[in-house]
Amino acid sequence: MKRNIVIATVAAAALIGGGTVAAYASGDDSAPQQQSNVRVADDRDDSAEDAAEDRAVRADDTADDRDDDVTEVRSQAGTAKVTAADAIAAALKHTPGTAVAADLDDDRSNVWEVNVVKGDGTDYDVRVSADNGKVLGAQRDDDDDNDGREDLAALKGASVDAREAAQAAATKGTVTDVDLDDDGPAAWSVETTKGEWKVDLKTGKVTQDHDDDQNGQDDRDGDDD
Repeated sequence: MKRNIVIATVAAAALIGGGTVAAYASGDDSAPQQQSNVRVADDRDDSAEDAAEDRAVRADDTADDRDDDVTEVRSQAGTAKVTAADAIAAALKHTPGTAVAADLDDDRSNVWEVNVVKGDGTDYDVRVSADNGKVLGAQRDDDDDNDGREDLAALKGASVDAREAAQAAATKGTVTDVDLDDDGPAAWSVETTKGEWKVDLKTGKVTQDHDDDQNGQDDRDGDDD
């Protein structure tokens, strides 16, 4: 009788011990899976942070490039001996027509590029030295996009030409770019070392170009998306 009781006790202990081991083993199986899930979530968070950082870096690089371009043009404007108005006058003397744009190159060449449209709508790019005002050459733009005719139509009835617009905006800083803006009411769009300006085609009145500031902000916001 006592022997049976001992055997039963040992068996029970073995069962209890085995259950404990089984439970322990079951607990060990779940732990690696939970740790794996945590690692996957961490990896996803890291990837999202890396992507956000990459976008921020690209946005900063774009802004830096834009600032570098502006700085370079302003630097050249400071050393240019020939003004935008003088460059336009020289270009028109060489290639008669209507000047619709003048731009100081930002490639260190120190050259004005003046866009002249003839009466038949043909475009010519006239290069004028910013050092001495000498015309370096003129090249016809053969693109069939009717831009020349459209520019002439926009300027119909205008009292202020590109040269006069450049002279008017020169009171707001050294002019680096003159262009015809025909988005909405037509006007001369002039960039100077102190900002961007609109010059009325009829009165020559100079006002700050707030639209371009807003568009620039919208573009930067769009880059971040």
